[in-house]
Amino acid sequence: MTAPLFKLSSSAENQVDQLLSNNPNAKGLKIGLNTKGCAGLSYTMEYANDENIKGCELVNDYKFPLYIENNAIMFVIGTEMDFIKEEFGERFVFNNPNQTSECGCGESFHV
Repeated sequence: MTAPLFKLSSSAENQVDQLLSNNPNAKGLKIGLNTKGCAGLSYTMEYANDENIKGCELVNDYKFPLYIENNAIMFVIGTEMDFIKEEFGERFVFNNPNQTSECGCGESFHV
């Protein structure tokens, strides 16, 4: 069985859908990676548009189009993005089975 390219929990899907409904120009969500922090990689999220989705893989399993940057695919295969609400805030989290370490503050990770 092949691992899914990228998964969204139902809470993440609902939160992104709500954010997209507030931005009618967005064509979906784009996920990528940036070189950052002491562990090397960090996730990026931005609204998808005609210009920034060139060179992206389309994942069509959700209420909206989800795009993954081609250069990020090998690092995020099987990752699940979740949205959690805590007493003092809420945030998106990424559960990546390929991750081997992360920096102490959690800003970046290594595969």
